[in-house]
Amino acid sequence: MSLLEFQNVFFNNDGKSILKNISVSIGQGDFISIVGPSGSGKSTFLKLCSHLISPTNGNIIFKGKNFTDYSPTELRKSIAYCFQTPYLFGDTVMENINFPFSIRNVKTDQKRVNDLFSMFHMASDYLDKDVRNLSGGEKQRIALIRSLLFLPEILLLDEITSALDVDNTKIVENVIDSLNKEGTTVLWITHNPEQSRKYANKVLAIEAGEIKSLEVLK
Repeated sequence: MSLLEFQNVFFNNDGKSILKNISVSIGQGDFISIVGPSGSGKSTFLKLCSHLISPTNGNIIFKGKNFTDYSPTELRKSIAYCFQTPYLFGDTVMENINFPFSIRNVKTDQKRVNDLFSMFHMASDYLDKDVRNLSGGEKQRIALIRSLLFLPEILLLDEITSALDVDNTKIVENVIDSLNKEGTTVLWITHNPEQSRKYANKVLAIEAGEIKSLEVLK
């Protein structure tokens, strides 16, 4: 059974057709690279995957149940979305790190926090930094860490290494690859042809709002 399935999904916005008749099955443990020209509907596809928007027509099924049978909060505890432009709130990094724990009414797991910062080769003193003083790449990694404090079943990534240098890109790629090997399903939008095939088992090509191909790599 599919973990996530799109059944003849359409999405329109302001009278414009953004996605057309999308049908695709995503299995547990898949690592799918999503490729295609800018403006082809890739980010809209991820927003539908995370229930940030709802389809105009068609159904999205998660673990055998329609998205409409879940509360958005329930879904977002299982499906995490990291945007291309990271959004950090409040004043400090620590406020962002505490947030996933506070909405679940549990105490901050400092060991989990420290372990993730170590995985991303970031010093723990980042926790005290003002978010306004961080670079784009630092914000991107903090946003990713925030999404991984509670390991999601599906991780949605929208060009998350676009603001990173070569070394930090490699670090992020290795972390995501290791999470996938541990069972997290990954959908990753990338414009980097090499990156799209480095770790993925499938490449989904979207053009002009339609699926052009779904290539199985391994």
